[in-house]
Amino acid sequence: MKLRNRAIPLVAIAAMVASMAGIGASASQAAGTLKSGQTFYLIPKDTLNPYETLEDGGIASALKALGDTAVVSSGTADTADAQIPSIQAAIQAHAAGIVIAGNDPTALCPSLAQAVAAGIAVVASDSDVTCPNHLFINQAVTSTIGSSEVDLLAKEIGSKGQIAILSAAATATNQNSWIVYMKKELKKYPNMKLVSTVYGNDDPATSLTVLQGLLSAYPNLRGIISPTTVGISTAAQYLDTHKSLLKHLTLTGLGLPSQMKKYVLDGTCAKFELWNPINLGQLAGYAAANIASGVITGAAGDNFTAGSLGAYTVLPAAGGTGPSVVLGPPFVFDKTNIAKFNF
Repeated sequence: MKLRNRAIPLVAIAAMVASMAGIGASASQAAGTLKSGQTFYLIPKDTLNPYETLEDGGIASALKALGDTAVVSSGTADTADAQIPSIQAAIQAHAAGIVIAGNDPTALCPSLAQAVAAGIAVVASDSDVTCPNHLFINQAVTSTIGSSEVDLLAKEIGSKGQIAILSAAATATNQNSWIVYMKKELKKYPNMKLVSTVYGNDDPATSLTVLQGLLSAYPNLRGIISPTTVGISTAAQYLDTHKSLLKHLTLTGLGLPSQMKKYVLDGTCAKFELWNPINLGQLAGYAAANIASGVITGAAGDNFTAGSLGAYTVLPAAGGTGPSVVLGPPFVFDKTNIAKFNF
């Protein structure tokens, strides 16, 4: 797998973040004891995912405000093997910190343990790992994401019929955690039946193939939940050109407004959810800088300020997740509001 390693043009990224989200941060907002001039490695699930690009832009913006440098380094596939060389590169570069979206909950742990032993602060953002000695930056309460997706679809289809899930990689920690809570929430809807979960690996071509397989295998499918921006946008694009399916099929999930706006406005997808990935990245960037500077350790009860996002407190381990910080609840996008958002 070809490794992509590039320094982010921080001035351009900062301008993009400020214009897209209006949340530009300044060094004066950070705690006075934060160090500057540090280098952080940002290791997304892959370098081709638009969502990951936005999140990395938010991380880079926060680090730039603190006088630090961000390097994006990862492969082009959502696998642990594609991310491990980037962890090793961070160790060799004596980086101050790593911010990683885990492609596998356990396979990355030996390499991340080496990073911790080398004195590198480790923060997982968006998709957690099960390794000790790291802080997880969570988009929203995991159970809320899973349950809200089911509730949203239930309202759209009258709480009855066959449904399916179009996920990302089968090993993706966040996807699997959300699916666990989706299944729990489905117990409230006895007339809704989950008939299949398929995996598109956050690749448009693969997502399309498994989507078409779903539609062929279950011609009476009433709903699809795709908790991945690549999956939901691929499904929306397909349904937009096969509108007869919309007479009985409803799509929802987690998507980017910039990718989904067209499909919401033309009725292909009535509602979907997400958070602001730029905000999530900014939060992760400030958390990593605070840990790398020794301001906090990442333990439960630690407090820090994430620029203009405000103050956050590290939550204790719970439900299989270690110490974490939660950005906030997911937001529902529909025809009434989607025109206001450009990320």
